[in-house]
Amino acid sequence: MSDYFLGVDGGQSSTIAVIGDARGRIAGWATAGACNHVGAAEGRAKFLRVMRECVCQAASRAGIGSEKPAFKAACMGMSGGPDDKAGLLGELFDSERIVVTHDAKIAWAGATEGAPGVVVIAGTGSIAYGENAQSEYARAGGWGYVYGDEGGGFDIARQAIRAILREHEGWGPRTALTPALLEVTGAENANDALHRLYKVEWPRARVAELAMTVDRIASEGDPVAADILRYSGQQLALLAASVRRQLWGDDHAPVCASWIGGVFGSEMLLDRFRTLVGLDGTLHAVPPKRSPAAGALILAYRLAGVPVLPDPLPGIKT
Repeated sequence: MSDYFLGVDGGQSSTIAVIGDARGRIAGWATAGACNHVGAAEGRAKFLRVMRECVCQAASRAGIGSEKPAFKAACMGMSGGPDDKAGLLGELFDSERIVVTHDAKIAWAGATEGAPGVVVIAGTGSIAYGENAQSEYARAGGWGYVYGDEGGGFDIARQAIRAILREHEGWGPRTALTPALLEVTGAENANDALHRLYKVEWPRARVAELAMTVDRIASEGDPVAADILRYSGQQLALLAASVRRQLWGDDHAPVCASWIGGVFGSEMLLDRFRTLVGLDGTLHAVPPKRSPAAGALILAYRLAGVPVLPDPLPGIKT
């Protein structure tokens, strides 16, 4: 086997593969499309195609051959869970050691560089994950758009649609969200907008993008939109607090809590999140140090017992 290490961030929108050498130098990297949802129709073929494209291109750039590259250790962080993907990877590359895990773990490893702490992830959905010094782990949230994902983009959009429906029916306050969301969806009224969002043209990820419209309207001074963002920031802070409580109990020493995901692009939401996280002094809000892809590579080094951190790579924030 070679002295190269592989980290992969397999997400809902893209896949990133990063290869490092024994000294932590980034030897090659590549990006490709989404590789999750193996169980869906043609999902297995899509997963293998995307993963092969991404890993082999990174291996080619690293100069270690792209036919079936070999690694000393590999860590794959997969959106949608690892169970249906682990058995397929042997078709793509060889590795002395390999771990296939969930995307929250590699996000944590990147955000904290593998140190004890908590990360809150909020994109389309939401989840908080953390590990302590004893390598015990805990999570909060991440239960999907029907029963959970509080504070995620889809949840923010859902709250906004509810707000314009209440105005439409006369039992909610007026809000600038109504004309904004009607324009974005091309709808005639709130009822029409709701029914459009049930159609296949509006998958969950696209609905979640409406959170950006909510943020814009909130920044223009609309109190209904602002309340939605502040409430969502509160929900995400509660997820972080839950993980801290599970792992550190009554120990009042401050624990670092980071954040990652498109929802935190809202300054109003992020400000609310950071304020509430640090309210009682048991959590300290700090920006993430590395990307999830870097987190996967960090875990690959750790898997092989190699005590190095990968060098930064311009362009993918490793």
